[in-house]
Amino acid sequence: MRLCVDLLVVKINPTDEIQRKPWFYLLMLMVFSIVTYLDRVNITVAAKYIMPEYGFDKVQMGTIFSALVFGYALFQIPGGWLGDRLGARKVLTIAVIWWSVFTALTAIAGNIVLTSLMGALLSFFVIRFLIGIGEGIAVPTYNRVIANWMAPTQRAFASSFVLSGMGIGGAITPPLIAWVMIKFGWRISFYLCALIGIVVGAIWYRYSSDKPVTEAADVEPPRSNTVPWKAILSDSNVWLLILSQIFAGYVASMFTYWFFLYLTDKRGRGFSLLEGSFYAMGPFVAAAIMPPFGGTLCDRLVRRYGKRFGRRSTALGFLSLTAILVLVGDRASNPYVAIFLLSLGAGLVFSAITSYWATVVDIAKQFSGTVTGITVMGANIGGMIAPTLTPLIERKFGWTAAFDFAAICALVAGSIWLLIRPEREIVVATFRRG
Repeated sequence: MRLCVDLLVVKINPTDEIQRKPWFYLLMLMVFSIVTYLDRVNITVAAKYIMPEYGFDKVQMGTIFSALVFGYALFQIPGGWLGDRLGARKVLTIAVIWWSVFTALTAIAGNIVLTSLMGALLSFFVIRFLIGIGEGIAVPTYNRVIANWMAPTQRAFASSFVLSGMGIGGAITPPLIAWVMIKFGWRISFYLCALIGIVVGAIWYRYSSDKPVTEAADVEPPRSNTVPWKAILSDSNVWLLILSQIFAGYVASMFTYWFFLYLTDKRGRGFSLLEGSFYAMGPFVAAAIMPPFGGTLCDRLVRRYGKRFGRRSTALGFLSLTAILVLVGDRASNPYVAIFLLSLGAGLVFSAITSYWATVVDIAKQFSGTVTGITVMGANIGGMIAPTLTPLIERKFGWTAAFDFAAICALVAGSIWLLIRPEREIVVATFRRG
Protein backbone atom coordinates (compact mmCIF):
# COMPACT_ATOMS: atom_id res chain seq x y z
CA MET A 1 0.00 0.00 0.00
CA ARG A 2 2.76 2.43 0.91
CA LEU A 3 4.50 1.74 -2.42
CA CYS A 4 1.32 2.58 -4.32
CA VAL A 5 0.82 5.79 -2.33
CA ASP A 6 4.44 6.88 -2.80
CA LEU A 7 4.30 6.36 -6.56
CA LEU A 8 0.77 7.54 -7.35
CA VAL A 9 0.12 10.43 -4.96
CA VAL A 10 2.22 13.07 -6.72
CA LYS A 11 1.40 16.72 -6.10
CA ILE A 12 2.93 20.05 -7.23
CA ASN A 13 5.96 18.78 -9.20
CA PRO A 14 5.66 15.09 -10.23
CA THR A 15 9.29 14.63 -11.19
CA ASP A 16 10.75 16.12 -8.01
CA GLU A 17 8.26 14.22 -5.86
CA ILE A 18 9.09 10.84 -7.40
CA GLN A 19 12.83 11.51 -7.26
CA ARG A 20 12.61 11.76 -3.48
CA LYS A 21 10.97 8.34 -3.09
CA PRO A 22 13.30 5.40 -2.41
CA TRP A 23 10.39 3.08 -3.18
CA PHE A 24 10.41 4.29 -6.77
CA TYR A 25 14.02 3.17 -7.12
CA LEU A 26 13.32 -0.24 -5.61
CA LEU A 27 10.42 -0.80 -7.98
CA MET A 28 12.51 0.29 -10.96
CA LEU A 29 15.35 -2.03 -9.94
CA MET A 30 12.90 -4.91 -9.94
CA VAL A 31 11.54 -3.90 -13.36
CA PHE A 32 15.06 -3.58 -14.79
CA SER A 33 15.88 -7.03 -13.43
CA ILE A 34 12.75 -8.55 -14.99
CA VAL A 35 13.53 -6.95 -18.37
CA THR A 36 17.14 -8.12 -18.16
CA TYR A 37 16.05 -11.70 -17.62
CA LEU A 38 13.35 -11.42 -20.30
CA ASP A 39 15.93 -10.45 -22.91
CA ARG A 40 18.37 -13.06 -21.64
CA VAL A 41 16.03 -16.06 -21.69
CA ASN A 42 13.83 -15.29 -24.72
CA ILE A 43 16.24 -16.91 -27.16
CA THR A 44 16.16 -20.23 -25.28
CA VAL A 45 12.46 -20.45 -26.15
CA ALA A 46 12.95 -19.15 -29.69
CA ALA A 47 15.65 -21.77 -30.29
CA LYS A 48 12.93 -24.25 -31.29
CA TYR A 49 12.24 -22.07 -34.33
CA ILE A 50 15.72 -20.68 -34.98
CA MET A 51 17.49 -24.04 -35.17
CA PRO A 52 15.52 -25.54 -38.07
CA GLU A 53 15.33 -22.22 -39.94
CA TYR A 54 19.11 -21.74 -40.00
CA GLY A 55 20.21 -25.36 -39.70
CA PHE A 56 21.87 -24.97 -36.28
CA ASP A 57 22.46 -28.07 -34.16
CA LYS A 58 22.34 -28.10 -30.35
CA VAL A 59 26.05 -27.43 -29.96
CA GLN A 60 25.87 -24.41 -32.25
CA MET A 61 22.80 -23.10 -30.45
CA GLY A 62 24.60 -23.57 -27.15
CA THR A 63 27.43 -21.43 -28.51
CA ILE A 64 24.92 -18.67 -29.26
CA PHE A 65 23.54 -18.95 -25.71
CA SER A 66 27.05 -18.57 -24.27
CA ALA A 67 27.72 -15.37 -26.23
CA LEU A 68 25.56 -13.27 -23.91
CA VAL A 69 27.24 -14.78 -20.86
CA PHE A 70 30.69 -13.82 -22.17
CA GLY A 71 29.67 -10.22 -22.82
CA TYR A 72 27.86 -10.07 -19.50
CA ALA A 73 30.89 -11.32 -17.55
CA LEU A 74 33.46 -9.15 -19.34
CA PHE A 75 31.62 -5.89 -18.74
CA GLN A 76 30.74 -6.24 -15.05
CA ILE A 77 33.77 -4.25 -13.91
CA PRO A 78 33.55 -1.52 -16.60
CA GLY A 79 29.84 -1.26 -15.85
CA GLY A 80 30.38 -0.72 -12.15
CA TRP A 81 33.06 1.87 -12.86
CA LEU A 82 30.79 3.75 -15.26
CA GLY A 83 27.96 3.69 -12.72
CA ASP A 84 30.21 5.25 -10.08
CA ARG A 85 31.68 7.85 -12.42
CA LEU A 86 28.71 8.91 -14.58
CA GLY A 87 25.82 8.08 -12.28
CA ALA A 88 23.15 5.40 -12.45
CA ARG A 89 20.63 7.62 -14.25
CA LYS A 90 22.68 7.93 -17.44
CA VAL A 91 24.33 4.53 -17.35
CA LEU A 92 21.16 2.48 -16.85
CA THR A 93 19.34 4.48 -19.53
CA ILE A 94 22.10 3.91 -22.08
CA ALA A 95 22.48 0.25 -21.07
CA VAL A 96 18.81 -0.69 -21.44
CA ILE A 97 18.48 1.10 -24.78
CA TRP A 98 21.71 -0.55 -25.96
CA TRP A 99 20.64 -4.11 -25.20
CA SER A 100 17.07 -3.44 -26.38
CA VAL A 101 18.31 -2.36 -29.81
CA PHE A 102 20.37 -5.52 -30.16
CA THR A 103 17.49 -7.61 -28.84
CA ALA A 104 15.44 -6.29 -31.75
CA LEU A 105 18.32 -7.03 -34.15
CA THR A 106 18.32 -10.66 -32.97
CA ALA A 107 15.13 -11.09 -35.00
CA ILE A 108 17.02 -10.38 -38.21
CA ALA A 109 20.47 -11.61 -37.16
CA GLY A 110 20.47 -14.30 -39.83
CA ASN A 111 19.48 -11.90 -42.62
CA ILE A 112 21.52 -8.74 -42.12
CA VAL A 113 24.84 -7.68 -43.57
CA LEU A 114 26.79 -9.45 -40.84
CA THR A 115 25.53 -12.75 -42.21
CA SER A 116 27.09 -12.19 -45.61
CA LEU A 117 30.37 -11.30 -43.96
CA MET A 118 30.63 -13.99 -41.30
CA GLY A 119 27.72 -16.39 -41.64
CA ALA A 120 24.48 -16.72 -39.64
CA LEU A 121 26.04 -18.48 -36.64
CA LEU A 122 28.65 -15.82 -36.01
CA SER A 123 26.13 -13.07 -36.71
CA PHE A 124 23.85 -14.39 -33.95
CA PHE A 125 26.86 -14.80 -31.66
CA VAL A 126 28.01 -11.19 -32.13
CA ILE A 127 24.56 -9.73 -31.54
CA ARG A 128 23.96 -11.78 -28.40
CA PHE A 129 27.44 -10.82 -27.15
CA LEU A 130 26.50 -7.15 -27.59
CA ILE A 131 23.31 -7.71 -25.59
CA GLY A 132 25.49 -9.19 -22.85
CA ILE A 133 27.61 -6.03 -22.79
CA GLY A 134 24.56 -3.90 -22.01
CA GLU A 135 23.29 -6.23 -19.31
CA GLY A 136 26.76 -6.57 -17.82
CA ILE A 137 27.03 -2.80 -17.52
CA ALA A 138 23.60 -2.53 -15.88
CA VAL A 139 23.82 -5.12 -13.10
CA PRO A 140 26.61 -3.60 -10.93
CA THR A 141 25.02 -0.18 -11.43
CA TYR A 142 21.96 -1.46 -9.57
CA ASN A 143 24.07 -1.50 -6.42
CA ARG A 144 25.11 2.09 -7.08
CA VAL A 145 21.42 2.98 -6.89
CA ILE A 146 21.09 1.09 -3.60
CA ALA A 147 24.15 2.91 -2.25
CA ASN A 148 22.62 6.28 -3.15
CA TRP A 149 19.11 5.71 -1.91
CA MET A 150 19.08 3.22 0.93
CA ALA A 151 20.36 3.55 4.49
CA PRO A 152 22.87 0.95 5.77
CA THR A 153 20.16 -0.97 7.63
CA GLN A 154 17.97 -1.21 4.49
CA ARG A 155 20.46 -2.36 1.88
CA ALA A 156 19.95 -6.12 2.05
CA PHE A 157 16.20 -5.61 1.71
CA ALA A 158 16.80 -3.25 -1.22
CA SER A 159 18.98 -5.76 -3.06
CA SER A 160 16.21 -8.34 -2.69
CA PHE A 161 14.18 -6.40 -5.26
CA VAL A 162 16.84 -7.10 -7.89
CA LEU A 163 16.91 -10.78 -7.00
CA SER A 164 13.13 -11.07 -6.89
CA GLY A 165 13.04 -9.50 -10.34
CA MET A 166 15.29 -12.27 -11.61
CA GLY A 167 12.92 -14.85 -10.15
CA ILE A 168 9.86 -13.17 -11.65
CA GLY A 169 11.60 -12.89 -15.02
CA GLY A 170 12.60 -16.54 -14.92
CA ALA A 171 9.05 -17.62 -14.07
CA ILE A 172 7.14 -15.53 -16.62
CA THR A 173 9.51 -15.48 -19.59
CA PRO A 174 9.00 -19.03 -21.00
CA PRO A 175 5.18 -18.99 -21.06
CA LEU A 176 4.99 -15.35 -22.18
CA ILE A 177 7.49 -15.69 -25.01
CA ALA A 178 6.07 -19.05 -26.07
CA TRP A 179 2.58 -17.55 -26.34
CA VAL A 180 3.80 -14.58 -28.40
CA MET A 181 5.76 -16.87 -30.71
CA ILE A 182 2.80 -19.17 -31.28
CA LYS A 183 0.44 -16.27 -31.96
CA PHE A 184 2.69 -13.88 -33.90
CA GLY A 185 5.97 -15.64 -34.72
CA TRP A 186 9.34 -15.77 -33.01
CA ARG A 187 10.64 -12.50 -34.49
CA ILE A 188 7.78 -10.47 -33.02
CA SER A 189 8.73 -11.67 -29.55
CA PHE A 190 12.14 -9.99 -29.87
CA TYR A 191 10.61 -6.75 -31.12
CA LEU A 192 8.20 -6.79 -28.17
CA CYS A 193 11.02 -7.37 -25.67
CA ALA A 194 12.98 -4.50 -27.22
CA LEU A 195 10.00 -2.15 -27.00
CA ILE A 196 9.47 -2.98 -23.32
CA GLY A 197 13.11 -2.20 -22.59
CA ILE A 198 13.04 1.16 -24.36
CA VAL A 199 9.88 2.21 -22.50
CA VAL A 200 11.47 1.25 -19.16
CA GLY A 201 14.59 3.22 -20.07
CA ALA A 202 12.52 6.31 -20.91
CA ILE A 203 10.64 6.14 -17.60
CA TRP A 204 13.91 5.74 -15.69
CA TYR A 205 15.58 8.71 -17.38
CA ARG A 206 12.52 10.91 -16.89
CA TYR A 207 11.96 10.28 -13.19
CA SER A 208 15.28 9.14 -11.65
CA SER A 209 18.03 11.15 -10.02
CA ASP A 210 21.59 10.53 -8.84
CA LYS A 211 21.27 12.74 -5.76
CA PRO A 212 21.36 10.55 -2.62
CA VAL A 213 18.80 10.91 0.14
CA THR A 214 19.79 12.06 3.64
CA GLU A 215 19.44 8.60 5.19
CA ALA A 216 22.13 7.25 2.87
CA ALA A 217 24.52 10.14 3.56
CA ASP A 218 27.33 7.78 4.56
CA VAL A 219 27.79 7.13 0.83
CA GLU A 220 29.34 10.23 -0.68
CA PRO A 221 29.85 10.89 -4.40
CA PRO A 222 33.36 9.98 -5.57
CA ARG A 223 35.76 12.84 -4.89
CA SER A 224 37.86 11.95 -7.88
CA ASN A 225 37.50 10.15 -11.19
CA THR A 226 40.40 7.94 -10.08
CA VAL A 227 39.29 4.59 -8.70
CA PRO A 228 41.54 3.31 -5.86
CA TRP A 229 42.27 0.04 -7.64
CA LYS A 230 45.20 -0.85 -5.38
CA ALA A 231 43.05 -0.49 -2.26
CA ILE A 232 40.20 -2.48 -3.79
CA LEU A 233 42.30 -5.33 -5.15
CA SER A 234 44.36 -5.65 -1.97
CA ASP A 235 41.27 -5.87 0.25
CA SER A 236 40.78 -9.40 1.57
CA ASN A 237 37.01 -8.85 1.83
CA VAL A 238 36.79 -8.32 -1.92
CA TRP A 239 38.60 -11.57 -2.71
CA LEU A 240 36.61 -13.53 -0.15
CA LEU A 241 33.36 -12.24 -1.65
CA ILE A 242 34.56 -13.25 -5.12
CA LEU A 243 35.50 -16.73 -3.91
CA SER A 244 32.24 -17.25 -2.05
CA GLN A 245 30.21 -16.10 -5.07
CA ILE A 246 31.97 -18.60 -7.33
CA PHE A 247 30.50 -21.43 -5.26
CA ALA A 248 27.12 -19.76 -4.71
CA GLY A 249 26.91 -18.91 -8.43
CA TYR A 250 27.50 -22.57 -9.28
CA VAL A 251 24.47 -23.61 -7.23
CA ALA A 252 22.20 -20.92 -8.69
CA SER A 253 23.32 -21.70 -12.24
CA MET A 254 22.70 -25.43 -11.79
CA PHE A 255 19.06 -24.74 -10.98
CA THR A 256 18.76 -22.29 -13.88
CA TYR A 257 20.12 -24.58 -16.57
CA TRP A 258 19.51 -28.14 -15.35
CA PHE A 259 16.49 -28.32 -13.07
CA PHE A 260 14.04 -28.75 -15.96
CA LEU A 261 16.14 -31.52 -17.50
CA TYR A 262 16.48 -33.21 -14.10
CA LEU A 263 12.70 -33.27 -13.79
CA THR A 264 12.15 -34.72 -17.28
CA ASP A 265 15.13 -37.08 -17.39
CA LYS A 266 14.35 -40.77 -16.89
CA ARG A 267 17.34 -40.95 -14.55
CA GLY A 268 15.90 -37.99 -12.67
CA ARG A 269 12.19 -37.62 -11.89
CA GLY A 270 10.74 -38.74 -15.24
CA PHE A 271 8.05 -36.09 -15.66
CA SER A 272 6.58 -35.39 -19.09
CA LEU A 273 7.75 -32.27 -20.92
CA LEU A 274 4.54 -30.42 -20.09
CA GLU A 275 4.62 -31.37 -16.42
CA GLY A 276 8.33 -30.66 -16.20
CA SER A 277 7.93 -27.18 -17.70
CA PHE A 278 5.34 -26.38 -15.02
CA TYR A 279 7.25 -27.74 -12.03
CA ALA A 280 10.52 -26.22 -13.29
CA MET A 281 9.07 -22.84 -12.34
CA GLY A 282 9.49 -23.80 -8.67
CA PRO A 283 13.02 -22.42 -8.12
CA PHE A 284 12.14 -19.17 -9.91
CA VAL A 285 8.94 -18.68 -7.91
CA ALA A 286 10.93 -19.27 -4.71
CA ALA A 287 13.59 -16.82 -5.92
CA ALA A 288 10.88 -14.22 -6.54
CA ILE A 289 9.21 -14.58 -3.13
CA MET A 290 11.98 -15.33 -0.63
CA PRO A 291 14.72 -12.65 -1.06
CA PRO A 292 12.66 -9.78 0.46
CA PHE A 293 12.19 -11.84 3.62
CA GLY A 294 15.88 -12.75 3.65
CA GLY A 295 16.90 -9.14 3.13
CA THR A 296 14.58 -7.94 5.88
CA LEU A 297 15.98 -10.51 8.31
CA CYS A 298 19.55 -9.51 7.43
CA ASP A 299 18.86 -5.80 7.98
CA ARG A 300 17.12 -6.46 11.30
CA LEU A 301 20.07 -8.49 12.54
CA VAL A 302 22.40 -5.67 11.46
CA ARG A 303 20.36 -3.13 13.41
CA ARG A 304 20.39 -5.29 16.52
CA TYR A 305 23.80 -6.97 16.46
CA GLY A 306 25.92 -5.04 13.95
CA LYS A 307 27.08 -5.64 10.39
CA ARG A 308 29.48 -8.51 11.10
CA PHE A 309 26.92 -10.75 12.79
CA GLY A 310 23.98 -9.61 10.66
CA ARG A 311 25.56 -10.11 7.22
CA ARG A 312 27.54 -13.22 8.20
CA SER A 313 24.78 -15.10 9.97
CA THR A 314 22.27 -14.48 7.18
CA ALA A 315 24.54 -15.67 4.37
CA LEU A 316 25.97 -18.61 6.32
CA GLY A 317 22.56 -19.67 7.61
CA PHE A 318 20.79 -19.52 4.26
CA LEU A 319 23.57 -21.28 2.35
CA SER A 320 23.82 -24.01 5.01
CA LEU A 321 20.07 -24.58 4.79
CA THR A 322 20.41 -24.72 1.00
CA ALA A 323 22.94 -27.53 1.33
CA ILE A 324 20.65 -29.49 3.67
CA LEU A 325 17.57 -29.02 1.47
CA VAL A 326 19.47 -30.07 -1.67
CA LEU A 327 20.81 -33.21 0.01
CA VAL A 328 17.43 -34.19 1.42
CA GLY A 329 15.37 -33.04 -1.57
CA ASP A 330 17.15 -35.11 -4.19
CA ARG A 331 16.85 -38.19 -1.98
CA ALA A 332 13.11 -37.73 -1.33
CA SER A 333 11.12 -40.63 -2.75
CA ASN A 334 8.07 -38.44 -3.37
CA PRO A 335 8.81 -36.31 -6.46
CA TYR A 336 6.59 -33.44 -5.29
CA VAL A 337 8.34 -33.27 -1.95
CA ALA A 338 11.62 -33.24 -3.86
CA ILE A 339 10.49 -30.35 -6.05
CA PHE A 340 9.36 -28.36 -3.01
CA LEU A 341 12.56 -28.88 -1.03
CA LEU A 342 14.87 -28.25 -3.99
CA SER A 343 12.94 -25.12 -5.00
CA LEU A 344 13.14 -23.86 -1.42
CA GLY A 345 16.88 -24.46 -1.50
CA ALA A 346 17.20 -22.41 -4.68
CA GLY A 347 15.21 -19.58 -3.13
CA LEU A 348 17.54 -19.54 -0.13
CA VAL A 349 20.56 -19.11 -2.41
CA PHE A 350 19.04 -15.93 -3.84
CA SER A 351 18.10 -14.82 -0.32
CA ALA A 352 21.73 -15.21 0.74
CA ILE A 353 22.89 -13.01 -2.13
CA THR A 354 21.22 -10.03 -0.44
CA SER A 355 24.06 -10.17 2.11
CA TYR A 356 26.67 -10.08 -0.67
CA TRP A 357 25.25 -6.97 -2.27
CA ALA A 358 24.70 -5.16 1.02
CA THR A 359 28.22 -5.99 2.18
CA VAL A 360 29.73 -4.54 -0.98
CA VAL A 361 28.08 -1.19 -0.22
CA ASP A 362 29.18 -1.48 3.42
CA ILE A 363 32.85 -1.87 2.51
CA ALA A 364 33.07 0.10 -0.76
CA LYS A 365 30.75 3.08 -0.19
CA GLN A 366 31.19 5.54 -3.08
CA PHE A 367 32.85 2.86 -5.23
CA SER A 368 30.12 0.28 -4.65
CA GLY A 369 29.33 0.00 -8.37
CA THR A 370 32.92 -0.83 -9.26
CA VAL A 371 33.33 -3.34 -6.44
CA THR A 372 29.99 -4.96 -7.26
CA GLY A 373 31.22 -5.52 -10.80
CA ILE A 374 34.40 -7.13 -9.49
CA THR A 375 32.71 -9.43 -6.99
CA VAL A 376 29.85 -10.46 -9.29
CA MET A 377 32.54 -11.82 -11.61
CA GLY A 378 32.79 -14.64 -9.09
CA ALA A 379 29.13 -15.55 -9.58
CA ASN A 380 29.70 -15.49 -13.34
CA ILE A 381 32.63 -17.87 -13.05
CA GLY A 382 30.50 -20.32 -11.10
CA GLY A 383 27.68 -19.71 -13.52
CA MET A 384 29.85 -20.70 -16.48
CA ILE A 385 31.20 -23.84 -14.78
CA ALA A 386 27.86 -25.34 -13.69
CA PRO A 387 26.27 -25.82 -17.14
CA THR A 388 29.22 -27.95 -18.26
CA LEU A 389 30.28 -29.72 -15.06
CA THR A 390 26.78 -30.77 -13.95
CA PRO A 391 26.09 -33.08 -16.93
CA LEU A 392 29.59 -34.54 -16.69
CA ILE A 393 29.00 -35.50 -13.03
CA GLU A 394 25.50 -36.77 -13.81
CA ARG A 395 26.68 -38.87 -16.75
CA LYS A 396 29.30 -40.66 -14.67
CA PHE A 397 27.76 -40.78 -11.19
CA GLY A 398 24.07 -39.86 -11.51
CA TRP A 399 21.87 -36.95 -10.46
CA THR A 400 22.34 -37.55 -6.74
CA ALA A 401 26.07 -36.97 -7.08
CA ALA A 402 25.44 -33.82 -9.11
CA PHE A 403 23.20 -32.40 -6.39
CA ASP A 404 25.62 -33.54 -3.68
CA PHE A 405 28.34 -31.51 -5.35
CA ALA A 406 26.03 -28.49 -5.47
CA ALA A 407 25.35 -28.96 -1.73
CA ILE A 408 29.09 -28.99 -1.03
CA CYS A 409 29.44 -25.77 -3.04
CA ALA A 410 26.71 -24.15 -0.93
CA LEU A 411 28.48 -25.16 2.29
CA VAL A 412 31.81 -23.82 1.05
CA ALA A 413 30.21 -20.53 -0.04
CA GLY A 414 28.64 -20.14 3.41
CA SER A 415 31.78 -21.12 5.32
CA ILE A 416 33.82 -18.43 3.59
CA TRP A 417 31.57 -15.86 5.28
CA LEU A 418 33.23 -16.70 8.59
CA LEU A 419 36.24 -14.76 7.28
CA ILE A 420 34.39 -11.79 5.78
CA ARG A 421 34.26 -8.59 7.83
CA PRO A 422 31.45 -6.33 6.52
CA GLU A 423 32.15 -3.67 9.14
CA ARG A 424 35.67 -2.99 7.84
CA GLU A 425 35.57 -0.16 5.30
CA ILE A 426 39.05 -0.70 3.87
CA VAL A 427 38.36 0.79 0.46
CA VAL A 428 36.87 4.02 1.76
CA ALA A 429 39.45 4.44 4.51
CA THR A 430 42.36 3.93 2.10
CA PHE A 431 40.89 6.37 -0.38
CA ARG A 432 40.43 9.07 2.21
CA ARG A 433 43.96 8.74 3.49
CA GLY A 434 45.23 9.16 -0.07
